Parts: sequence; C-alpha cells; structure tokens
Amino acid sequence: VLGQLPTWLQGILLRNGPGMHTVGDTKYNHWFDGLALLHSFTFRNGEVYYRSKYLRSDSYNCNIEANRIVVSEFGTMAYPDPCKNIFAKAFSYLSHTIPEFTDNCLINIMRTGNDFYATSETNFIWKIDPQTLETLDKVDYSKYVAVNVSTSHPHYDSAGNVLNMGTSVVDKGKTKYILFKIPPSVPEKEKKNSCFKNLEVVCSIPSRSLLHPSYYHSFGITENYIVFIEQPFRLDIVKMATAYIRGVNWASCLAYNKEEKTWFHFVDKKTKKEVSSKFFTDAMVLFHHINAYEEDGHIIFDIIAYTDSSLYDMFYLKKLTKDFAEKNKLTSRPTCKRFVVPLQYDKDAEAGSNLVTLPSTATAVKEKDGSIYCQPEILCEGIELPRINYDYNGKKYKYVFATEVQWNPVPTKIAKFNVQTKEMLHWGEDHCWPSEPIFVPSPDAREEDDGIVLTCVVMSDPKEAPFLLVLDAKTFKELGRATVDVEMHLDLHGMFIPEKDLKFDTE
Repeated sequence: VLGQLPTWLQGILLRNGPGMHTVGDTKYNHWFDGLALLHSFTFRNGEVYYRSKYLRSDSYNCNIEANRIVVSEFGTMAYPDPCKNIFAKAFSYLSHTIPEFTDNCLINIMRTGNDFYATSETNFIWKIDPQTLETLDKVDYSKYVAVNVSTSHPHYDSAGNVLNMGTSVVDKGKTKYILFKIPPSVPEKEKKNSCFKNLEVVCSIPSRSLLHPSYYHSFGITENYIVFIEQPFRLDIVKMATAYIRGVNWASCLAYNKEEKTWFHFVDKKTKKEVSSKFFTDAMVLFHHINAYEEDGHIIFDIIAYTDSSLYDMFYLKKLTKDFAEKNKLTSRPTCKRFVVPLQYDKDAEAGSNLVTLPSTATAVKEKDGSIYCQPEILCEGIELPRINYDYNGKKYKYVFATEVQWNPVPTKIAKFNVQTKEMLHWGEDHCWPSEPIFVPSPDAREEDDGIVLTCVVMSDPKEAPFLLVLDAKTFKELGRATVDVEMHLDLHGMFIPEKDLKFDTE
C-alpha cells in the first residue's frame, strides 16, 4: 500500500464482471458474455488483501466440462455438441423455443439481509460468500414471481427491503413490468432462501406492446414513488423465441426505434397505483438512473441517456483490439439529463403551457390531448457508471461519482460532479482505465461527500500493475493505492460491505 488509508476503512470491496472469454477453442462474441469473475479487496488494519474467483454457475460448469461454449449468452448463441445424434439435435432445437436463460451472473452484487448475491439480467441469481467468494446457492426468481428477466440494479429501503423490477412476458396474454419487494432475511430457524418465499409483488405496469417490451437496466425511486422509463429500445419476443433456430444471438433481437416516444411511469408506493397523467419525452436509450427526488409537487430524476443504441455494439470482441480506444467512436455521447415532472399541476392549464414551476430549464408542456411532453435540463456530458452517496438515494442531493468517457466507451478518468453548481473534479493518469467509483461514507460523516471513493484501476500498458485507488471524496486527492500483482479484469459493478455487515454463517 502506497500512501495512507483511513483507519476506519474496514470491510470488503466486492466487484463483479466478465472474466473468461475463451473456453477450449471457442470464443464469446461479446465482452458482456464472458464468464463471471468476482474479485474483492479486503481492508483490515491498514492492509489490503486481494482475491478473485470465477462464479461456479451452471453455465460455467457446463462450459468447462465440455471444454467449449455450450451455454448461450446474450451476444453468443451456442449450439449442441455436433457429436450428438440427429434426434438429440432436433430435440435441442425444439426445447430452445422459449429460451432457458443463462445463470452467468456477471453484472452486479445484490444484498438481501445478511446474504449477498451475484446478479445479471436474467431470472437467476447466485448466493456467494463475500469473504471467500465461494459460490453457494442458485435462486430462480421465476419460482417466486412471474418474471423472465430482471434488473441488476435493485434499490434498498430503510427497512432493509430490496426493491427490484422484472418483465413478465406474455403471461396470461399480457406482457408487463413487475415491481417486487424482497424482505430482509427472516429468522434463522426458517429455511434458507425464505426471504424469496416472502417476496411481494408491489405493482405491475402493462407494457405498451405485447411482443415488444422495453429493455431497461435500472429504475429510479423517490420517497413516495417508483420511477420507471419505458424506452423505445425493445426486445422482440418472437425473434427471441426463434433466435436459436435462425442461428442468431439474442442481442440481435433488440431494436431501437428513434421515431417512437419514451414514456415515464410513476407508481405511488403507498397506493401501488400508477399516476394517471401521461408523461413522455423523445426517443432515447438509457442504462443508468442516477437519482430521483420530490420537490414542491414535482418529481426530479437524473439519468444518463444516449440518442442511439450503439454502446452495446462497441463491445463485440472483434472490435476490442489494441487500438480500440482510438478506432471505436461512439455515435452518441452519454448525456446526464435532468427531467422535472409536475405531478401536481393545474388541470385547466392551456395546451402549450409549461407546467414546471421550479427554477429549471427542464420543461413539461401540456399537449392538446392532455399528455405532457417533457424536455430535460442537460447537466453535463461524458460520464457513465454513476454512483451516489446511497444515504441520499431518493432525496435531494449534490454529488455524482462516475467514470468519465468521451467519444469512446473506455473510461480514462473518474469524476465527481456537483449537479447543483455543475462543477466537476477529475482523477486520471496515463494508461489508467478506472472502474465504477464507489463512495464509502466516513463513520462521522456530516456532509454528503464526507468519505472516500474506491475504484479498481486496470492498466492499458501490460508492463504496469493494476491497483486499487483510494481518493478523498471531498477534494478528490489521492490518499493511497494498493498495487496488485495479477492480471486484473475490467469489472462492471459492485459494492462496499463494511466490516460490521460481514456476518459469519452459523449454519
């Protein structure tokens, strides 16, 4: 460790991301398809310990056993062993009609009660031991709630409940988005996974299209509302069901229609009913919500949006060459947008009037048919993988910690952005590719940015060792770094688990 880490920093930074892209002589097509690799930095008395381990999912085990890719991922369609006889082959084709999704949970880490899970966007999650990184139990959401896919960005409320969303495809002739709540773990004497048995459906939002539900990666939450954005970046269910037979990957079943509108849905947490006014904006693609809060009868929410869906295409492995950063330019830059949506407004307002009464350049204009067309305030451009001080989730806040990306999708710096003053601080060094920054509040924090920021830094120069960087969150000055003598992978998301929350299983 170089520099000085705060003495109070005790716990584990746990991260997840794609780690293995080749099995035997087969290769995945896409970076987001790689087999999940967990890694962790444990802080104990000023020292830092590193460990990494592949998630032993069924997908991982099947692939390793066959020594080739046999389980399909989003960007890679795998086919049965060519040695199988013709009947077995035909049967495999038929059984893929409704795809059995992969359990390669490579995107994020979720917490329920004292348990931690590796998650992705399918209906499977895997319980893991945050200290040893061992893979424990597999949970299938669809046994407890009718969802086929779910987000890997859940929210947590003050009572310790997990709130998440998933899509239920053509269930009883309807396709809908389902918001569900997982209570924290129940008393020890009850069986394992019983928090899922007590899972509750909070509400459902009908999809505007039966066979083309919207893709979404996250959602927003305020004190009283859930914020869900139905974007015209959609899954084609029929194409998805026939992808295997047609020999194409599931990613090709996603389509963006820039002529369509993006619809905003607000669900009242108490009544579990959706706000009846129709709010919309222009077509956009978003992956990450930053934060949302309420002020004087308005919902204000901040997101990072694109004008097209080119981001996913950037990460096909054939494009990830040595000069990737120079060669691959995004056709749409990530833009941090603030929407201000008036929930309480004069119902007799004339068509064409702006219903926003807060000081903002964001507008919400009433249309002739009574729907409300929202235009955002642009806060900044060129940031992604946003994180906040989670104590301010759903509340008025100031700071976003994020990676900085310009016209290519590789982060070269991390940034601290003040959404109120628009000031931005940076940290960056040559050859450094930092990961999503995680804010950890100091134990006696009085202000929103009292604490530190942690980020894993991978080097683009193979001769230089990767490291974990610790910054003072207020000044963005380096406090210390822990160099790791391994080949560290670029990860996606994760969380910091304070020492007090690391429970030792007595089972």
